[in-house]
Amino acid sequence: MRLRALLDTDALGLRLLGGEDELDRTVRGVMTTDLRDPSRYLSGGELVLTGLAWRRDAADSDAFVRILVQAGVAALAAGEAELGDVPEDLVLACARNRLPLFAVHESVAFATITEHVVRQVSGERAGDLAAVVDRHRRMMTSGPAGGGPDVVLDLLGSDLDLRAWVLSPTGRLIAGSKTSGPGLPADVCAKLAAEHLAAARTGRRGPHRLTLGSTTYSLFPVRSSGRSPQASRDVRETVLSDWLLAVEADAGDWPEERLDLLQGVTQLIAVERDRRDAARTVRRRLAQEVLELVQTGAAPAEIAARLRVAAPVLLPGLGAAPHWQVVVARVEWDGGDIEGGAVAQSLLEEILVDPLSTGPEPSDRIAVAHTGEEAIALVPLPAVSTEHDGSETGVLADVLLESVRDPLAAGLDDDGRVTLGVSAAVHSAEGLRGALEEARHARRVAAARPGRVCAAGHQELASHVLLLPFVPDDVRRAFTARLLDPLRDYDRRHRAELIPTLEAFLDCDGSWTRCATRLHLHVNTLRYRVGRIEQLTSRDLSRLEDKLDFFLALRMS
Repeated sequence: MRLRALLDTDALGLRLLGGEDELDRTVRGVMTTDLRDPSRYLSGGELVLTGLAWRRDAADSDAFVRILVQAGVAALAAGEAELGDVPEDLVLACARNRLPLFAVHESVAFATITEHVVRQVSGERAGDLAAVVDRHRRMMTSGPAGGGPDVVLDLLGSDLDLRAWVLSPTGRLIAGSKTSGPGLPADVCAKLAAEHLAAARTGRRGPHRLTLGSTTYSLFPVRSSGRSPQASRDVRETVLSDWLLAVEADAGDWPEERLDLLQGVTQLIAVERDRRDAARTVRRRLAQEVLELVQTGAAPAEIAARLRVAAPVLLPGLGAAPHWQVVVARVEWDGGDIEGGAVAQSLLEEILVDPLSTGPEPSDRIAVAHTGEEAIALVPLPAVSTEHDGSETGVLADVLLESVRDPLAAGLDDDGRVTLGVSAAVHSAEGLRGALEEARHARRVAAARPGRVCAAGHQELASHVLLLPFVPDDVRRAFTARLLDPLRDYDRRHRAELIPTLEAFLDCDGSWTRCATRLHLHVNTLRYRVGRIEQLTSRDLSRLEDKLDFFLALRMS
């Protein structure tokens, strides 16, 4: 805004004392100060408001004005509440240094002037930035010249002082502005993603707001540029794949112009997201072809030939054929006819991202295909080494969902489940069919567990747990009820903690001393509890068969 516009605003009650020829200067900000030397807080273009508390005698005026001029301020506005009329020595100092000077009537609060200037300057910056964003979006649509979402996030930081980040639905940091600092901590990213997914499931319009500590974030959904918010028949079809824009600000009282600007930013990011998905087309097609060959019983030589084509695409520059792991995922919804394969495909592409990579295209090292109900990922491993314990490195089921469990659970709400199974690494095409079946069996083990988000690995297929998913539900319920219900009823009535005691006793392999130490009990108290368990269930915990029955009942409960 121009200085001239301040004089034209009657509500501000400003009176020009000097500098009429300088009224076309641009005001880029406002600062209130009574410091004798405020230069460290000035960046140029400010309207400086002062109550004149820095002035002790006439000589102070000239020194103060020179400091402002050297800092490049636009003008000085002096309040009349402290000294009455603005001192003549200050008027002369401003005239000598060609610094416009205004008098602020004692009835006008500095806060009123500050609010007016900030509102005008922010509106103009937003308008300028909106034009930049629109031009950038057109460039992105026609080619990669725009530079990706980081460029626009940098503009938000430099022009509107907004720290912003792009996050995946699992909380992975995809992009951030240079002014946003080193990036958000992983736990903050996870909480923001969880809030975004939970809000999306309710159908509430964005932006969604979340306060963590003393910081408020506003969350804007990033939808595919080719799909309107109403294009999906069911929010569950996209809730686990849409990105989000997190802005460190409370957008609850933003004007429509600024909200429209941020919507434009999300559309620009959506263009980048669509380009990333298009780049995955080749990898998805390779995975689909390999999967069809494996499932139709093609000769190992034919599968090996297809894998040789896939390896350079997934691992450019790899000198030797990689080993492979298979990961199978299903996303299932209660009471709906949604095919979960496409959702599971996007989800696998996200959670199998190389943890050392960043940016919108970090998952080049995997290929994911999907059928109507499940997604299947081929994960190439450049070098599968054997550790001292004989286990192979690669994707591990027990850590696969660790960092994304909370956001996914929020997106699944009360009617969805994600289950994953991971195979061992195989060294050739001949082992790929077995790896696929192994991953599918592991996923069934995961599906037998309680919880919305579960995974299992090939190591568990050598355990008794493998049998549990294939026990009919009514048999499982009857078995656990017969053994555990008497103990649960007794615990409810007497607060005796028989179930925790039984779990600890079995976990300590029946050792009285170790179990008593773990539970902080006297051995005689432990013996009393175990005796009560045996009395209520008519079982003998010194017998291996009865111990095994209790163990399985606890695992299935």
